[in-house]
Amino acid sequence: MKLLRHGPKGQERPGLLDAAGRVRDLSEHITDLTGSALTPASLARLRALDLDSLPVVAGTPQSDLRLGPCVGQVGKFICIGLNYADHAAESNLPVPKEPVVFAKWTSAITGPDDEVEIPRGSVKTDWEVELGVVIGEGGRYISEADALKHVAGYCVVNDISEREWQLERGTQWDKGKGCDTFGPIGPWLVTADEVPDPQNLSLWLEVDGHRYQNGNTRTMVFTVAQIVSYLSQFMSLQPGDVISTGTPPGVGLGQKPPVYLKAGQTMRLGIEGLGTQRQKTVQA
Repeated sequence: MKLLRHGPKGQERPGLLDAAGRVRDLSEHITDLTGSALTPASLARLRALDLDSLPVVAGTPQSDLRLGPCVGQVGKFICIGLNYADHAAESNLPVPKEPVVFAKWTSAITGPDDEVEIPRGSVKTDWEVELGVVIGEGGRYISEADALKHVAGYCVVNDISEREWQLERGTQWDKGKGCDTFGPIGPWLVTADEVPDPQNLSLWLEVDGHRYQNGNTRTMVFTVAQIVSYLSQFMSLQPGDVISTGTPPGVGLGQKPPVYLKAGQTMRLGIEGLGTQRQKTVQA
């Protein structure tokens, strides 16, 4: 299933994308696409629905029908840094021996095609296409062998980053990662049964039509299963938590000379089988 949230900001309703590319409304069956709707039991109930009986939502998704973040009321937005060896190299940082963990504030979360704000005073706002992992079954001390059983599905994430605030203002990455609009997620959550191998997905990002990032999740330093297991040693993972798993090379910081976002630009990004995002940048 491709699960999504549609409608104006703050008024999103749950839905899914049918085989014809139309949005079907799920409001009669779940109140929102939050953690409680993403548990294995809830997903099984949604799969059993007669799709033809679900109301068709007017409009074309990502055209005249806005899509919101594909998960609502996210509890934790956890990120993994430097998880592609070639990205670590372009950042002039060593390949980590353990996952680098940081957080994006949930107030950063926005829809896949909403505007991205360049923060006031920022001169180094950057882009990062990443595979997002959404937890469906919570747990602690999860084994690597069982880790993927805890995943409800996958989505596209743009881990927008302010590099000066991340790297030059102390060692606290979080303040360069969690600005408002710095966490577009979606367009939809593709359930795990439709992603047989999360370690073989192509991902890419363009700015104003120029392709900067081309990568594949097979080059990740730590796999999705390793990340889920690792994180669960330090915190309980809960349904609806979102994990952003790192970015391949090609970020603005790694260009020679570096290239950063300015107001009035357009980012397009996507992951094989998971959809695409398109964001315009504006000044905050």
